[in-house]
Formats: sequence, structure tokens, C-alpha cells
Amino acid sequence: MKTTTKRQKEFSRLPQHVGIIPDGNRRWAKKRGLAQQEGYEAGIEPGLRLLNLCRELGIKEASVYGFTKENVHRPSEQIEKFREACVKFVFSAIEVGAALLVVGDSSSPVFPDALRPFTKQRTPGDIRVNLLVNYGWQWDLLSALEHTRTNDTLSYSGILRALASGDVSRVDLVVRWGGRRRLSGFLPIQCAYADMYVIDTLWPDMTLEEFLDALRWYQEQDITLGG
Repeated sequence: MKTTTKRQKEFSRLPQHVGIIPDGNRRWAKKRGLAQQEGYEAGIEPGLRLLNLCRELGIKEASVYGFTKENVHRPSEQIEKFREACVKFVFSAIEVGAALLVVGDSSSPVFPDALRPFTKQRTPGDIRVNLLVNYGWQWDLLSALEHTRTNDTLSYSGILRALASGDVSRVDLVVRWGGRRRLSGFLPIQCAYADMYVIDTLWPDMTLEEFLDALRWYQEQDITLGG
């Protein structure tokens, strides 16, 4: 029988699916006199700690921003480092039991070869984790649009499944580190009614208590889904 942890008992209501925007890696590196690209690897360990906390709390799904299609216009040394960081995160997350799926445009040469197998099928695990790699909201929506052209009787639910991110469920809460108050194209359909909580701390300095504060805030919100 699964036991309820002390942390779980603190909450009357938890999100089923959290979105995580881990921003501020380059600013973190710059503050320490490092090359900006050195901030990406520093963000791997905080992400794994956060996934373990989500598992402990019983949160069923987490979506994490890796990099966007716009991010690939950055300097080449930065692109290489955030690609490497995404690969390391994926294999580390699988090792600790994540049911992982990579969501993003794998047709691009910038997409890491090592991650292509994970775009087809979710790995076995006890918490669903979606890593957005070379993701773009236009690319996501275009997938559904192209599908509708050949399906005259496609239903509303069918359109949602036709999204490139169709295996990703509705997001309840988005938590963004780094102080920016915007979604930056993060799963716009799934986040249509998500609450958003912004933390000023730069992502590599993330603390679990900050995430717990976000959950405390969330349970006080009035969830109506527009009703």
C-alpha cells in the first residue's frame, strides 16, 4: 500500500500536471564570470531534484522546457551545450524512473540524434515527463492543421490528439524560474487555463522550497476552467 508522505499531507489539492520553465542559466553563468553556455549543465541536477519531489508528492506529469526552435539562433557554442544538457537530462531522468517522452521537431539537424528514439514512444516509469526539445508552438499547431486537411470529420478531441504534442495532457500549473513573466510559446494549447507562478531565482539556484511555495499558492487559486 502506498503511504502518504508528510509533504503530501500539507496539501489539500495538488496539480496533476506541472509545466516547468527553467530560465536564467546564461545569466547565472555570467554572474559567476563563466561563459554563458556553462549555465546549461548546471541546470540538470536541479531538474532531477524537482522531478523526485514531484514523484514524492504524487504529481502525475511534468513538462520541462529544454530548448525552443528560436533558441537555435544563439551562438554555436551555446547551442551545443544546451543540446548536450538535454541529452544528459533525458538519460538521467530515465535512470530514476521517469516515463519520458521527448516532444519537438526531430526533422531538424539541430535535434540531438541520441534523443530521436524517445520521440516515438514513452519509456516505462512512474511519473510522466515530457521534455520539449527544439519545440515551437507553430510547429506543434501545424501538425494538427496538416492532419485536418485529410480528415473532414475530425472532432475537437481528434484535433487535440493530432497536435505534435498530442500525448501531453492539459497543464494545471506552470512554474517559471528566472523572473520573466511570459510563456515563451510553452505548450499553448495545454496551458490555455493553466495558472502561472513566477520565481525570480535563476534556475541553477532553484530550491525545492520555492516549488513548494508555488504549490501552496496553487491550492488557494479558484480553478474554474472558464466556467
